[in-house]
Amino acid sequence: MTDTPDKQYVLEAVREHDVKFIRLWFTDVLGFLKSFAITREELEEALDEGMGFDGSSIQGFARIDESDMIAKPDPSTFALLPWRPSGHSAVARMFCDILEPDGQPHDGDPRHVLKRNLKNAADLGYTYYVGPELEFYYFASADGYPEVLDRGGYFDLTPLDLASDMRRETVLTLEDMGIGVEYSHHEVGPSQHEIDLRYTDALQMADNAMTYRLVVKEVAMKNGVHATFMPKPLFGENGSGMHTHMSLFKGDSNAFFDADDPYYLSREARHFIAGLMKYAPEICLVTNQWVNSYKRLVPGYEAPVYLSWAQRNRSDMIRVPVYKPGKEKSTRVEFRSPDPACNPYLAFASMLAAGLKGIEEKLDPGEPIEQNIYEMSEAERRERGINALPADLWEAIQLAERSELLRECLGDHVFEILITDKKIEWEKYREVVTEYELDSYLSVL
Repeated sequence: MTDTPDKQYVLEAVREHDVKFIRLWFTDVLGFLKSFAITREELEEALDEGMGFDGSSIQGFARIDESDMIAKPDPSTFALLPWRPSGHSAVARMFCDILEPDGQPHDGDPRHVLKRNLKNAADLGYTYYVGPELEFYYFASADGYPEVLDRGGYFDLTPLDLASDMRRETVLTLEDMGIGVEYSHHEVGPSQHEIDLRYTDALQMADNAMTYRLVVKEVAMKNGVHATFMPKPLFGENGSGMHTHMSLFKGDSNAFFDADDPYYLSREARHFIAGLMKYAPEICLVTNQWVNSYKRLVPGYEAPVYLSWAQRNRSDMIRVPVYKPGKEKSTRVEFRSPDPACNPYLAFASMLAAGLKGIEEKLDPGEPIEQNIYEMSEAERRERGINALPADLWEAIQLAERSELLRECLGDHVFEILITDKKIEWEKYREVVTEYELDSYLSVL
């Protein structure tokens, strides 16, 4: 490998900041962050050839008889870890691509899945940008029933407290790592918060989202509390979503913008919306992958349930933020059903695949629905052709298992692993006797 600016930058940064350890990060199929550390003495070899490891214990990677894997660091993702010592024996990180021993991309690597789908978009002339809004809760600890830190609501300015300080520290830490932040605020639920990352290309954003989740948890742990991205941790309160803003660009031009359209949406944008509406149930196993995800996707808590689109109506699954004159590049689609406990690499890949399929098939999303769909009768929704997302994980598994689009998007390897794993999760969940059942039936049956 010849020296590249990125490689040289990493080597120089390690010397300048006295970095002793470099953590190599990657994710398994379910989106859990994996890591091992090398010393600076091994860094140049790692950048040139990658580092070997046993992939047989990583969810979805390899069987024990074909377990050798290579983690190849992406030097463009180099960043110091601000919560580790600085100035002497500092610690940095880089995300890795996972390769086979022969140097070919490993089919089970979620980062490779996203790269492959981004290439499909690039072959059509598109660059795919995303800006997710990841919500989370702070609790006093991870043990027992969740104990909230405050009783604030949406955009509440609570008195200076631990949560406000942690949110501030999280934003500053992300910015220290080169991750842009647009907003941070209290969310609707008690002790619920949101930090919105500044939009960028989908691969960098998936890396940023993984970093963001870790930073939120690191800052919380440092302050003696627990942060969780669990989709629905509290009964009777809003769940945590990952509303994802998306756009396609051709060069410097926003392919979603059309000045002559009543909603300022191009044909590509309308087709993309229709693709998301048609295929959202099939990709729900990726965007909402846990049993608990479907406790959030119920009427009444600002989480979308029905397949519809609108401009101002936040009960719809897809929202198109109102166009502001002179802001053509901000024209975008907001997909509101995903939750922050997903694997962002696979989630962004599946959203892109669904949207591109809509463009390919020239699908029509119909007219936007600005009425509150929750207040419609079932007959009215049926008459207007408004369908719903899966009601639980089992329904999502069945829809995904029959989906040609999802199999093509994920590839056979990840697709089969995901289906198998989720069936196991559902069977374990079905066997559990819940507190609800005991409260409802024990004394009367």
